[in-house]
Amino acid sequence: MSAPTPPPGIAMTQLLGGFQVSQALYVAAKLDVCTMLDDGPRTVADLAERSGTPADPLGRLIRTLTMVGVFRSEGDLVATTPLGALLSRNHPGSLAGMAELWMETHYAPFEGLLETVRTGVPGATRHFGKPFFEWLAEDPARAELMTRAMANMTGAREGMFDGHELPPGRVVADIGGADGSVLVRLLADRPERKGVILDLPAVEPAALSNLAKQGLSGRITFTAGDFFESVPAADIYVLGFVLHDWDDDSCLRILESIREAANPGARLLVLEGVIPPGDTPHMMKMIDLTMLGMLPGRERTEPEFRTLLERAGLTLDRVVPTPTPFSIVEASVNGS
Repeated sequence: MSAPTPPPGIAMTQLLGGFQVSQALYVAAKLDVCTMLDDGPRTVADLAERSGTPADPLGRLIRTLTMVGVFRSEGDLVATTPLGALLSRNHPGSLAGMAELWMETHYAPFEGLLETVRTGVPGATRHFGKPFFEWLAEDPARAELMTRAMANMTGAREGMFDGHELPPGRVVADIGGADGSVLVRLLADRPERKGVILDLPAVEPAALSNLAKQGLSGRITFTAGDFFESVPAADIYVLGFVLHDWDDDSCLRILESIREAANPGARLLVLEGVIPPGDTPHMMKMIDLTMLGMLPGRERTEPEFRTLLERAGLTLDRVVPTPTPFSIVEASVNGS
């Protein structure tokens, strides 16, 4: 039987307390509690000793997260649920890096959300005194955390390309491709294709390491650069979760860089969430709040994507739904 719906006052109290839950999830990830439970249940005392924390506060934190389905009790033992296992660093769909990123870089700027709604200025810009990406790039450790967290999101995209056939073309360029996780998925079983990742110099070590690990260093290369200035020539371009970071004018500059460099007949794959109309629940509606607080970008509807692409001289061909919260927006470049 499903749990009864709580009265509105209780439900609202739980929503208001969400900030405490997100911090508790961060602590569990940072202390590697869920990773410690990969091999089976343990006592709180054991977990406390392994994590270097007192047993009482750790036990209270675990008890709270049991209420939201992260842990479960087995007598005196604690185990993770399938949900909680996602905070293990060993899980193939691990979101531990995302927990660290959001709580270490996003949490504090969101204190200024009221002012953001009043002014339109991202809270991160006010909090850090400069745009978020500029602040990230100043510290290699921050850049590495961002890259790791974005790689974590690959699990949320599992199955995104199932049954999807790449357009014709030999060279695939992933623009803003980070450590190459998306391009690896696209090209791993397509030996006839070559790939190139374009991203900032700070990302190169993570990308080269990942490509070597996947055995694709011979087919996928890394180019350091700025997608606002220029991109490599290619037959197929991938913009994986890039456009949502930027306002329309900035997106136009990225798309124009692609249009100027593209080989004749080139195609573009925009991997993004597409906001559905009306009150339909969708993860992108929540992620759009993240964009509001942190960056000048936004999540977009299909008509907004069409207008943006047309302004850049590209043609939206189709929007392909996937089993994930994300879609594949296919477009033609150079009027092809």
